[in-house]
Amino acid sequence: MKFKEKKHRLNLNHYCGHIRISFTLCIKDRKEIFTNEEVIVAFLEILRESIKKFDCKNWVYLFMPDHLHLILEGNSEKSDLWRAVVYFKQKTGYWLSKNNYKVSWQKDFYDHIFRKDEDLKKHIRYILENPVRKGLTDDWRKYKFKGAIDYDLSDIL
Repeated sequence: MKFKEKKHRLNLNHYCGHIRISFTLCIKDRKEIFTNEEVIVAFLEILRESIKKFDCKNWVYLFMPDHLHLILEGNSEKSDLWRAVVYFKQKTGYWLSKNNYKVSWQKDFYDHIFRKDEDLKKHIRYILENPVRKGLTDDWRKYKFKGAIDYDLSDIL
């Protein structure tokens, strides 16, 4: 007997327009790839391409060894954050394959759509504290694989 996978994604129109969403993208089997600076540099270039293509901005990114945190926001009514993340995963997945890395993304991703009253700074701080909670550093400012494409984190926090 074959079980139908439970649908857990919102209708795709929820990801369009002036919306802010936190995403977590995981590497399959929790393989640790985001300790390699070559990978991160390549992925950031693809992230820049993706957010430009789908009219988004990036508030924060954080590469943990086996997953990536992002907060994206739409710049206009034509912005499409779901397509931006799917495009990013496709392009980076191809890059991994082409460059002979033996890893891939987990099938889906986690997301959280911000409510109007949610505190952006609190969410950014929580994401940036991940390496501290995992014992990778004693201060998030020292962690190498974090940043924001469209903002200066020190101005936000």
